[in-house]
Amino acid sequence: MADAKQIPMAQVVNQGRTEHVWSLPVAETFLETFFRDLFENHYEGLTFGPIVQGAAYELRVPGAAKSITMMDGYLTVHWGTGGHFHLCIGTNYGPKSKPNPPELIAQRRPSRAEIYRSLDKEGYPNSWGFRMFNGSGEQQITIFFPNPFITLADELADEADFSKLSLWEHVLKTYTGHDPDPIDRKSKGFRHG
Repeated sequence: MADAKQIPMAQVVNQGRTEHVWSLPVAETFLETFFRDLFENHYEGLTFGPIVQGAAYELRVPGAAKSITMMDGYLTVHWGTGGHFHLCIGTNYGPKSKPNPPELIAQRRPSRAEIYRSLDKEGYPNSWGFRMFNGSGEQQITIFFPNPFITLADELADEADFSKLSLWEHVLKTYTGHDPDPIDRKSKGFRHG
């Protein structure tokens, strides 16, 4: 992946917030590599869960995954006593005795995957992450990358710790072919005044 073809960035408005978005492939092999990289090598400081209308689950990764497996299109990340999740990233055929209908297969498969950075009102990034949507356009997962403006205790930081951008910079370079961008260090974060 280190020789990633440069993926263009798009500026979009998402629910009133301006974002920079890089679209990623939705091929099962790509997504498995991407999730394994995150949950095996870069799990510290990750927060994840679905963000849907009326609910936002922001769960802290409890540590290194005990196992990551693939079966019938589903990736399972398991932490032992820290729980687990199943995420459809491929084709889910179902049991041979009663295969899934094509419309269910299409609904479960990812239709869109992207990394993004949200911008503050001055146009500088203050949040970085990944999200993926199923065939119906519903969000399957959001992963918030470590944020320089948020402490490990999930509070606003008194001072920005820009070393926390190392995962964002790794993902940006490895999966989109872009070098780190100095704009990522220009926001004042979430504190105003």
